Amino acid sequence: MASLDTRYSAHDIEARILAAIRAAGLNPEQRLLPEELGALDHFHTGGLRASRELVDLARIGKPDRVLDIGAGLAGCARLLASTIGCRVDCLEMSPDYCVGAALLNRLTGLDDRIKVHEGSALDMPFPDDSFDVVWMQNVGMNIADKGKLYAEINRVLKPGGRFVFQEMAAGSSATTHFPLPWATDPADNFLVSAEEMHTALGQCGFVIEVLEDTSAAHLSRTAANATPAAPGQLSLGVFVDNLGQKAGNARRSLEEGQVRLVRGVFRAN
Repeated sequence: MASLDTRYSAHDIEARILAAIRAAGLNPEQRLLPEELGALDHFHTGGLRASRELVDLARIGKPDRVLDIGAGLAGCARLLASTIGCRVDCLEMSPDYCVGAALLNRLTGLDDRIKVHEGSALDMPFPDDSFDVVWMQNVGMNIADKGKLYAEINRVLKPGGRFVFQEMAAGSSATTHFPLPWATDPADNFLVSAEEMHTALGQCGFVIEVLEDTSAAHLSRTAANATPAAPGQLSLGVFVDNLGQKAGNARRSLEEGQVRLVRGVFRAN
């Protein structure tokens, strides 16, 4: 079993990112566009395309204050800040990813709208009723105590606020193909079914607006961000080790029904 700190560490991440940006023909001395970085900074199933689809589902407005839990390099936060104009707080437990996120926020000129916090989703450093929207993509698989996670999300949301998420869920049989992007071995794998998510969220005071299985739609496409890019192209391989094997195992697990890809919007009471 690998610790989360080990699994989501990336030594010298600033140097890696800057080298990759230059190799891709971009100039970090000039302001970069968030969409130019999409293959690098959307570390979740479906990549940038999935994030854009979740934006359409989320109905976020410019006045909304948004929290992105497990923000990684903050690609989703930059997407929201640049396209909608809202302010986003990022919560990320990996010190390395926090450093990378802050760098990319500066390079895109969005550091005035995005704030990065290092911390745990189970003990969030925010007062009650702080946010209009909580956003989370492919994070819950790493967290065993779903009840505590959802209770914390409910606590920081304003009454009527929305929890918007994309998640890998348990399928019809046990997950057997490892390593995965979120789990080195079965001891790291905390998947629950979509039905169990729904029940746990309801027990924490959430009301369903949308919960849908998008597995078939994802499998019908060429998987974004799934395989190592050719030299000189940005990809998750800049900071994710063994990307090809992990992504291949994730797709095989999805094809065999061992995992499901779901997304949802739940409203806090």
